[in-house]
Amino acid sequence: MTDIIILPGIGGSGESHWQTHWEKTDPQMRRFQPSDWDRPNLEDWTAALEREVGLSPSPPLLVAHSLACLLVAHWQEASTLPVAGAFLVAVPDPLSQAFPEEAQGFANPPTAKLRMPSLIVASSNDPFGTIGYQRGRAQAWGSGLVEIGAVGHVNGQSGLGGWPHGRDLLTTFASGIAAAH
Repeated sequence: MTDIIILPGIGGSGESHWQTHWEKTDPQMRRFQPSDWDRPNLEDWTAALEREVGLSPSPPLLVAHSLACLLVAHWQEASTLPVAGAFLVAVPDPLSQAFPEEAQGFANPPTAKLRMPSLIVASSNDPFGTIGYQRGRAQAWGSGLVEIGAVGHVNGQSGLGGWPHGRDLLTTFASGIAAAH
């Protein structure tokens, strides 16, 4: 059984966020815990991810939203711990006007291919990252890309609830990784 580590963005994915729904309904899932959800610090978040991955008995699957997608890109360059793959939802553009000032330490994510299988899930009207930006990230990182239509930032305000379509995408992604090994 593969561990799944939930990696929220700024704010920690509240009660209406699909990540919280998934975590509450699946005992395989657990959330990483940086020191501060509202004032993200790349060094602190990287250390928190390193700790959480280190607790897994086998390479875990990372499920990241927004700023945590950039965290995964930075972390995977610095860490040698194995992970099964990265499911990256709503990758934000650090150069967009909407990118939070408090998250500037996460800017300049690596542009090389990620060292693990990855899938980017993108909304066509995400205010934090255009579909063009996310397509570019997928190409640079060697990630698959699924465009899910106009659902905003794919967060609690998007009204997705438990987001069954996203859960199906994750299941398909995880099955593909398992079949490749």
